[in-house]
Amino acid sequence: MDTFPNYIDGAWVDSPDAIVNLDPSNLEVLGRYARADASAVGVAIAAARAAFPAWSTCPGEQRANILDAVGSRLLEQQQELGRLLSSEEGKTLKEGIGEVVRAGRIFKFFAGEALRPGGELLDSVRPGVRVEITREPAGVVGLLTPWNFPIAIPAWKIAPALAFGNCVVFKPAELVPGSAWMLAKLLHEAGIPRGVFNLLMGAGGEVGRAIVESPDVDAVSFTGSVGVGRGIALAAVGTGKRFQLEMGGKNPLVVLEDADLDLAVEVAVNGAFFSTGQRCTASSRLIVVEAVHDAFVERIIGRMAKLVTGPALAPDTDIGPVASAEQLGKNLEYLEIGRAEGAEVVGGNRPPLAQRGHYMKPALFLESSNEMRINREEVFGPLASVIRARDYDEALAIANDTPMGLSAGICTRSLARATHFKRHSQAGMVMVNLPTAGVDYHVPFGGRKASSHGPREQGSYARDFFTTVKTAYEAAG
Repeated sequence: MDTFPNYIDGAWVDSPDAIVNLDPSNLEVLGRYARADASAVGVAIAAARAAFPAWSTCPGEQRANILDAVGSRLLEQQQELGRLLSSEEGKTLKEGIGEVVRAGRIFKFFAGEALRPGGELLDSVRPGVRVEITREPAGVVGLLTPWNFPIAIPAWKIAPALAFGNCVVFKPAELVPGSAWMLAKLLHEAGIPRGVFNLLMGAGGEVGRAIVESPDVDAVSFTGSVGVGRGIALAAVGTGKRFQLEMGGKNPLVVLEDADLDLAVEVAVNGAFFSTGQRCTASSRLIVVEAVHDAFVERIIGRMAKLVTGPALAPDTDIGPVASAEQLGKNLEYLEIGRAEGAEVVGGNRPPLAQRGHYMKPALFLESSNEMRINREEVFGPLASVIRARDYDEALAIANDTPMGLSAGICTRSLARATHFKRHSQAGMVMVNLPTAGVDYHVPFGGRKASSHGPREQGSYARDFFTTVKTAYEAAG
């Protein structure tokens, strides 16, 4: 089987070692992808630094044209790329195609942003002096992405980085190299100048560490676990580089007594279990007021029974396989932790087809409390807990009682309660009668507390991380 090479300084570079990309639906080999090492990282960073002067000062239209071309190709090839994405990550084909479409739209959005760098021209407080405020690219940026959105998250980091004139050294998660490789291929075919974009597939402990610790990398954007993110922050401070961290969530969905229960169940099922629960914005804590608790539980258990767990590419599948054997093992471990803590578990069994893939049914913890580990730690699988609350005030307090603060939701017919929740929820994103998972590409993404650090991602707010502000004074006349 051929090995898909890394992309360094405008060339495809092979490696003696390779990543074996497995399909979690059937454990078949999808391909072999070159595994880079620290020396390859050094070459890529040097290439990016050499390319930076020309790329950072070229007309914005040149950058816009390349990004727009990549966006068009993603949209044109959404079926093919969606199948690859679903095959290597495990989400349903519908979700895989939708993610590719989102990536295409992200590239097109930032093609426009490349022509809107922004700036200000002001009068100084001193007579006869003008002040010009402009934005310039940060420099060489390292981008480290997770496995759960193998093309959308790379897109929302790569596209703004390039749009604003930075050069990129990109390391995707080892688990999903195929989507990243195809994205690199599209950038190459769109005419990205050599050195401006570099793809390095490999282990985070070697490739990721080399990127973060390099003094020649000016900024690092990372999405992943809290523990790894904190380590990146410490290393980045040591080398004086800026850093942006997105590190997960333990997201609450509050269901009040005046909620449309059928809608609330659909919102909860979508947020908690779709994409096999492998979303940092997933609804992992379902906080239900006492008045409707039993009715909600009955309905959501009935809805869960109708969900079809199966191969990612099967047309009737609602819940695909867990992405890896390692993640499946963690999910099953948390089932036992929940039981040991006193929660009742509904679902979570492994269906017969699990012999050929990493399958498990969605699981619901009942009679849980917010102090349990299952409600404090991010599980990252199709597992959610139901927590009773006396009333809205207690539900809000429970929702905010978490070390994380990415996304939060509420189901209610009350405008007053919805307005109060939007203001008092300690999360970066708040949803009303909508799943906590599912965000637009043209608005900021990010959280509070341990969920995020640094400027927001996506939309026009992305320029805050990928550019630096310069203030220039000039004597008029």
